[in-house]
Amino acid sequence: MPNSIRASVSARHLSRPGRTDSASEDLGCRRGEFSRKHYGSVELLISSDADGAIQRAGRFRVENGSSDETTDYTPGTWRRTDVHLENPEYHTRWFFKYFLGKVHQNYVGTDAEKNPFYLSVVLSDQNNQRVPQYRAILWRKTGSQKICLPYSPTKTLSVKSILSAMNLDRFEKAPREILNPDIQKDLLVLEEQEGSVNFKFGVLYAKDGQLTDDEMFSNETGSENFNKFLNLLGDTIILQGWAGYRGGLDTKNDTTGINSIYTVYQGHELMFHVSTMLPYSKDNKQQVERKRHIGNDIVTIVFQEGDDASPSFKPSMIRSHFTHIFALVRYNSQNDSYRLKIFSEESVPLFGPPLPSPPVFTDHQEFRDFLLVKLINGEKATLETPTFAQKRQRTLDMLIRSLYQDLIPDLHKNMLNRRSFSDVLPESPKSARKKEEARQAEFVRIGQALKLKTIVRGDAPTSLVTTGLCRKEPWESQSFYNSFPYEIVCSDSWGQSLLVATDTMGVICLPPTDTQPLPVQVFDKTMVVKQMHVLEPQDLLIARADKGKDARIYVYRLSSLKRGLEERQLIRSKCDSRENKLEKTKGCHLYSINTHHGAELRIVAAIRNKLLLITRKPLRPDCLCAVTMVTGPPDSPVEEFQYIREICLCDPPVVMALVDGPTGENDNMICVAYKHQFDLINESTGEAYRLHHVDASRVNFVAAIDVYEDGEAGLLLCYNYICYYKKVCPFNGVTPMIQSNTSDFHFSWNQMPNSIVCAFPYILAFTTDSIEIRLVVNGNLVYTAVVPGLQLTASRSDIYFVSSAPLNAASNCSSRDTSSQSSPQTPTAYEMPVFPSPLGDGEVQSKHIFKIPLSNLVGRSIERPLKSPLVNKVMTAPAPSVVAPSPLTPASHSLSLSRMEIKEIASRTRKELLGENMH
Repeated sequence: MPNSIRASVSARHLSRPGRTDSASEDLGCRRGEFSRKHYGSVELLISSDADGAIQRAGRFRVENGSSDETTDYTPGTWRRTDVHLENPEYHTRWFFKYFLGKVHQNYVGTDAEKNPFYLSVVLSDQNNQRVPQYRAILWRKTGSQKICLPYSPTKTLSVKSILSAMNLDRFEKAPREILNPDIQKDLLVLEEQEGSVNFKFGVLYAKDGQLTDDEMFSNETGSENFNKFLNLLGDTIILQGWAGYRGGLDTKNDTTGINSIYTVYQGHELMFHVSTMLPYSKDNKQQVERKRHIGNDIVTIVFQEGDDASPSFKPSMIRSHFTHIFALVRYNSQNDSYRLKIFSEESVPLFGPPLPSPPVFTDHQEFRDFLLVKLINGEKATLETPTFAQKRQRTLDMLIRSLYQDLIPDLHKNMLNRRSFSDVLPESPKSARKKEEARQAEFVRIGQALKLKTIVRGDAPTSLVTTGLCRKEPWESQSFYNSFPYEIVCSDSWGQSLLVATDTMGVICLPPTDTQPLPVQVFDKTMVVKQMHVLEPQDLLIARADKGKDARIYVYRLSSLKRGLEERQLIRSKCDSRENKLEKTKGCHLYSINTHHGAELRIVAAIRNKLLLITRKPLRPDCLCAVTMVTGPPDSPVEEFQYIREICLCDPPVVMALVDGPTGENDNMICVAYKHQFDLINESTGEAYRLHHVDASRVNFVAAIDVYEDGEAGLLLCYNYICYYKKVCPFNGVTPMIQSNTSDFHFSWNQMPNSIVCAFPYILAFTTDSIEIRLVVNGNLVYTAVVPGLQLTASRSDIYFVSSAPLNAASNCSSRDTSSQSSPQTPTAYEMPVFPSPLGDGEVQSKHIFKIPLSNLVGRSIERPLKSPLVNKVMTAPAPSVVAPSPLTPASHSLSLSRMEIKEIASRTRKELLGENMH
């Protein structure tokens, strides 16, 4: 036993004074609850003329700020409004970032329905973190699919296995490699179909009382407040001779006006079509020239004069079949604030950030950040509506088939079949190595030239053009314990400490590294714990120990364990735990408990294909106090548990989750996953209902997470790369309503998760070397953090994970993704990246434990200001001492600086990639 672990403990790290639970534990108990009401409700909006006759009507989702009857909000107070670009190009445009200009393989084939497809595969280092992995993109007419696969130096990855992971197992023609380097240009065109990197938004000025589009479009000039708003949005530029993104405006002959408003935000060029800057015609009441531009913008800002009592704008006032989102902005001169309201056509998928309550912004820079992110996210969401999605799919199908027709001659000449179907990165024969190296050099040269051309053109998906201060992200982790020498099987938080089950040293209680007490051994190595839950409000520890036929569930009082450690320095063994066994659980290979505690704690133990339902009535507060006052060890809590019933299944479950019914009376359910399906089991009757069938040759079940939307039960079913939300309420008597629902949705992860944590508004996937962070409501990606040797260990309250690298080695302390500082530059050589060698025999790699406070993810308010622009961050540890904040400087969106940055980036990249000198 190392000297670092001793049998003594400070009580202050096991429980906080004055209460039996912690704030994070309380959040943990309700972390499954989320609501879409934060994103507005669909309403029928009708506009009428001066006589009251109905002109137009439409159904729009109206966002006017969430409300909470129990809390008083004041302007500037935020609720769940961390502002993030969703599916940011820098994280989603894989071909540009990871493939173009680097050695990679491209394949072509046709599926069983004779539809052509393309597969691109690259072996790369993840964000310069020395984490090797394969990235693969499958191009099909329905869109692109992206996945990451782990790299093994001893196991060759086959094309067939990659396609199988993408659920493509049957082919009309097996894939063959495309050796022509010009294919990169065509694949880049396919990727650009995902949407534009740059955006054009309409800005419509409306005077107080104007209720028709003809009136609004006929305003020749705007007010002082409107001009102040335009200055906040961006810079006034002269269109004639403009060399940047023009958004469809004339930059030669002034036919679309003399000036416009332009800015660069997080690498995106934004051009605003301002109604008062577009040409005005006295003879044309409808102002067709203005409507031609603003009416063809997907997103339009309406700046309306007047106070809240004035008649308000409605989207039905505008005659446009193209505009799907309106952002209504009002300025209040009394408190110098902006109020925001969002209208989205009902077919537009949900997008964030949700408006604060009330939706009033007193900090103008915060308002600019929020508005621009909302507009960009809104346009991206609109491209997923049936109208745009079908058009994009037709274009993509046409491009893919056209490219396939161009490749047919090479297919007949067998020019594409020089490599094995089984090997992605094969070794070339010595006789052909020089020829292959020459081909690769040409391949890289053409790719680098394409990348440079895209950058200079201004269409590069990069967030390089950023200004402003660092911003702390809610998912940033804190260092909890450094250099832990054992493999962790499972863990759970206990007060401020972490109870850890190891593979060789039993169960250890770890205080945070920055505290004085050393680790404490709670159970010796005879207790091989595989699963555990610490329930502080119920003074209970539940653990599953041993394996096979000897496995059982044990229950302990936390107060008894703590007292034994403090007073007796007692380290318990398996022999000491005989009185803590739940006897009927022998052979248990899995158990689950209800996370939303109602009147009683429920445990479901899986013993092969049998489910055993166990309940425990909660102790009365007076009894709990009596227990804590006892000087000697209390009796085992085993007698407080009762066995309710057994339920037989057709197969042993792999994943389980308990679903609380709305009444708690005979309507609780158990979700189980086995074979190729998720089933719902009625706890009272044992009846099984098919919830979801998995259509895949191989299924890796990850989790079933019970979540509650407005008090109604739902489940996030996670398997392979898929996360599927299924609503299971309301219940109809004892039969769950599990038919398809409009609220059902699914999304795909980029890398196969090992564990998943839901913390509204985020859902986090923990893979072998990354944390992928998405939004629960729509599955959109907001960030991917690289964490080598990653393993999630606890998430019931705060989130704990281990990594093979110290945090300052796995990431840096700057506010940027390390790769965003150098990309889109590419290596000048085409050799494969060098990765660290595996550990030698008998060598043990220490683990470093980190913590993400759940309150940071699901907190009610954001205490820090939001500054523009929001930059991507790797996970950083907080400074050990508190540093006084420096004065906040408003972020500049100066035109000259932005354009200089773009030119400087293009110039520097050209020099480094092509070795040219530019002046």
